[in-house]
Amino acid sequence: MTTSSSERGVSLGMPELPAPAYPDDVRARLETDAREVIARYPDSRSALLPLLHLVQAEEGHVTRTGMRFCADLLGLTTAEVTAVATFYTMYRRRPSGDYQVGVCTNTLCAVMGGDAIFEELQEHLGVGNGETTDDGKVTLEHIECNAACDFAPVVMVNWEFFDNQTPASAKRLVDDLRAGRPVTPTRGAPLCTFKETARVLAGFPDDRDGAVESGGSAGPASLVGLKLAKGESAPARVVHPRGEAARTEAPHEPSPTEHLSSHDAPQDTSASDPAHPAGPAAEEGE
Repeated sequence: MTTSSSERGVSLGMPELPAPAYPDDVRARLETDAREVIARYPDSRSALLPLLHLVQAEEGHVTRTGMRFCADLLGLTTAEVTAVATFYTMYRRRPSGDYQVGVCTNTLCAVMGGDAIFEELQEHLGVGNGETTDDGKVTLEHIECNAACDFAPVVMVNWEFFDNQTPASAKRLVDDLRAGRPVTPTRGAPLCTFKETARVLAGFPDDRDGAVESGGSAGPASLVGLKLAKGESAPARVVHPRGEAARTEAPHEPSPTEHLSSHDAPQDTSASDPAHPAGPAAEEGE
């Protein structure tokens, strides 16, 4: 006995129609910007990544219309464009908020409190991973690594750093974003909306006053290794294992070629930063 596709719960449906085109005025404006981007590359298909950021800046996510636009200008198939747009997580495939709040849940951030931050933000905002608040302000997601382990746990908003977070500070952060209150990243450029961020990533200048001058600096904890390599750090200090009495011999002065472990090197980390204490992942006052 055979069963039909409908009886098996399979819907064959109709093939998806081609994506609609942008309105003429929108396409003309985007095409002017896109031609400027394409001209930067000897091979036009190399411009696909910034063009995807460009169409994302238009609609807040990469739509089928945006992918068709990129394919038309670069002489690619929509399948080729889709393969790239679905590979990189910086490209959104559905509508999202003005602020992408990413909580690092990779190993170091997780053990320093990233998992607790992510769980509390989900409950606080009433959304799950990749979901957006009802007011359209915040999209919450977990991120595998923010490349800022020396400031763990780290939260990013539209790719700007908020270092040494706690559940309490992270909840204040998203509340301020939703209320429209000023929010200042720990380091880097001033915060802007996700659409504005996408246009900058497409390769267009950030025209906000002071934005360029304030971006791109490394934090002090990131520079410890460089200072050690240049011999600029203070003399090494010995940290004794817990419960072991301190020895009385003279402090050891390492030679220039001797390796210093992370316990020997004086470090400016979240644990010694009173402005952004990390500490245990707990509510303030506990």
